[in-house]
Amino acid sequence: MSDPTPSLPHPSPRVRSAPAAGDLWDTVDELWRWLEANRRADGDQEVLLRVLKLSEEVGEVAQAVIGATGHNPRKGVTHTWDDVRSELCDVVITALIALRTLTPEAREVFARHLDRVRERSLGT
Repeated sequence: MSDPTPSLPHPSPRVRSAPAAGDLWDTVDELWRWLEANRRADGDQEVLLRVLKLSEEVGEVAQAVIGATGHNPRKGVTHTWDDVRSELCDVVITALIALRTLTPEAREVFARHLDRVRERSLGT
């Protein structure tokens, strides 16, 4: 009897070059400016809504994982692992924009935090 649970995807052996950090943060700034120009709320409410958007995006990751594994017997397989990867990217983008909304020094704040996590985890 075969295992009804689809296997998790294996990491791709190909490694593509990531955009330069400056490109990433330039794009985050550009998206932040676009959101600022199209605000739907003012002050703290706008900040809270951008942070809350993270929950929505994380929910979409969960939905994609459930859909990729077929764990909803009523719906079956509705997503691919590419969908999961795409939704995870949306979470990262949304988090970086929320961070940028909280501080214009988002790049530096993130770099310092990443260094602390690396030190704590890898001891380097």
